[in-house]
Amino acid sequence: MKGNMQDWAPNVADIIEHASQQFPKREVISKTQSGELHRTNFRRVCARAKKLASALERDGYKKGDILGTLALNGYRHLEIYYGISGMGCITHTLNFRLHPDQAVYIINHAQDKVIFCELAFVTILEAIQDKLPFLEKVIILCGQEELPKTPLKNIISYEQYIELGDVDYKWPKMQQNDACALCYTSGTTGDPKGVLYSHSSQVIHAKAGSFALELSGRDSMLIVVPMFHVCAWGLPYIAPMLGSKLVFPGMHMDGRSLFDLIDKEQVTLAFGVPTVWMQLLNYCRENKKKLSCVNKTVVGGAALSLPILKEFEEKHNVTVIHAWGMTEMSPVGTTNLETTEMSTMTKDKKYAIKLKQGKPCYGVQLKIVSDTGVELPRDGIARGHLMVRGPWILERYFKETKKAVDSLGWFDTGDIATLDEDGYMTIVDRAKDVVKSGGEWISSIDLENAAYEHPDIIEACVVGVPHSKWDERPLLFVVLKAGKSIEKQEIKEFLSLKVAKWWIPDDIIFVEELPHGATGKLQKFGLRREYSNHYSC
Repeated sequence: MKGNMQDWAPNVADIIEHASQQFPKREVISKTQSGELHRTNFRRVCARAKKLASALERDGYKKGDILGTLALNGYRHLEIYYGISGMGCITHTLNFRLHPDQAVYIINHAQDKVIFCELAFVTILEAIQDKLPFLEKVIILCGQEELPKTPLKNIISYEQYIELGDVDYKWPKMQQNDACALCYTSGTTGDPKGVLYSHSSQVIHAKAGSFALELSGRDSMLIVVPMFHVCAWGLPYIAPMLGSKLVFPGMHMDGRSLFDLIDKEQVTLAFGVPTVWMQLLNYCRENKKKLSCVNKTVVGGAALSLPILKEFEEKHNVTVIHAWGMTEMSPVGTTNLETTEMSTMTKDKKYAIKLKQGKPCYGVQLKIVSDTGVELPRDGIARGHLMVRGPWILERYFKETKKAVDSLGWFDTGDIATLDEDGYMTIVDRAKDVVKSGGEWISSIDLENAAYEHPDIIEACVVGVPHSKWDERPLLFVVLKAGKSIEKQEIKEFLSLKVAKWWIPDDIIFVEELPHGATGKLQKFGLRREYSNHYSC
C-alpha cells in the first residue's frame, strides 16, 4: 500500500521562486572586480534567472545540455546557478585555478556547450579555445559596454544575452533524478572525475545542511569559498531557502578586504577554509582588530588547527563549527556543533572535541573498516577506512558504467578515521597521506596540527618520504611568521612535548610558502615527488 500524499519532484529553481515570494527584499551583496559593492535582492535574482533560462531555451539549449561557469562568487553567478539548472540544463562550475591541461580535459569530458566567463578569466579561455571542440558560445559576465576586445569566438555580454529574456518564464517540472549540476574532483591522483547531482539530491542536501549547521534566516552569510568548490555548493540553495542575507567577496579575499566587508555588511556567519581564515586572523592580530559581529564560522576543506580554533573563540568570541564532506557527498557529511555538555567542560576538553570532524547529519551513515573490509569498533581508538552512504552521496561517477559503491551502497571516502561511542568522527589522514613508518601509522594531520601550535609557525605540511630502514619517515615543511628565525632542533624539542618520539620528523625544511590547490588544500603530491630521495641522499 502506498501513502496518499502528492507525488512531488523538486526543481532547484523552486528555491529561488520561494525566496522571491517570501523574502523578496533580502539582500544579495557582491564585491565587484573594481572593489565596489553591488546590491540586489532575491526578487531580482529570481527575475534575472528567469530571463537567462528563457534566453537559453530561445537559443535551443535543452534538458541535459551541460553549460559551464568560470566565475567568481557574485550575484550573476547566483543567477546562473538557477537559470541553467532551472530550465533543465546542467550547471557545471569550473575551477578557474586549474592548470590549462586539466581545464581542457574537464571542459571536453563534460562537453560544455556554453561557458559563462568572468572578465578576469577571459585570458584563460583565450589560451585554450582551439582545444575545445564542443564549445559554441562564451557569455562574458559584464555589460555590453564592458565587453573586451578578444580573439574568443562567438561572444556576447551577459547583460545583452538576458536583456530580451522573459521575466514571466515558467520553470518546467522535473523528474525525481533529473540531473541538475556537475562538479569535478581535484584529480590529485589521476584525471578529475565528475560528480553529477540531481535536483532531488540538491534540495534534500540543502534542507539537511541548514539543520546540520544550525542556519537561519537571521544570518548574514559570507561565502568566501569559491562557488566551484564543493564546500560552497549547498549555500546558494540554503540561503534563499531560509531567507538569509548573502554576501559575496568576489576576488577580494585578503584579510583586510574580508574584515572590511564583514564589518560593513554585519556578517554573522562566515564559511571558509583554514588558509583563508589564517589571513583574516593575521590581519586582525597585526592591526588590533576584533570581529565584533560574527557569531559563527564554519571551517571545512582541511583540518581545523587548535591555534585557529583558540584565536576565533578566545579573542573574537566566534563559535567555530568544524565540518567535513566531499565533492562526492554534495558535500555535507559531518558537523561539530556545540552541545549542552560542552558548557560544563574545561576549555582543553571542549577544544579536543571540537577539533573532531563531528557527527553525521541525518541522512548520512558512517562506518570504518579494515584493509580487508571488516567493520571496526566505534571506540575512538580503532582506525580504518571511512565508508559513507546516503541520499545525496554519489553512486557512480559521471560517464562511468561501474558503480563507485559496494554491493550495500557504501562509498570509500579515501580517508582514514576513527568513530567513538558518542558518535564523533575524526579524520586521521587521507589514506594516501598516512606516513607508514616501521609498520605503524603516523597521522600527517596530527603532526601538522602539533607544529601549528608553535608560536612562530603559521603553516606546516607533513609528507611521507621513502626510507631504507623504516619504509617511510615524515618530512616536515614549515612557514615561519614574518621576521622569525628558529632552529630545527627547537621545533623537534617542541614536538617532543606533543607527539610520540618516533613521530618526530627526521628533518625539517623551511619554505616561504606551501603549494595550495584551488580550494586552499595543501597539495602534497608535488612535495612528495620532489623530495622522494631526501632521506636516501
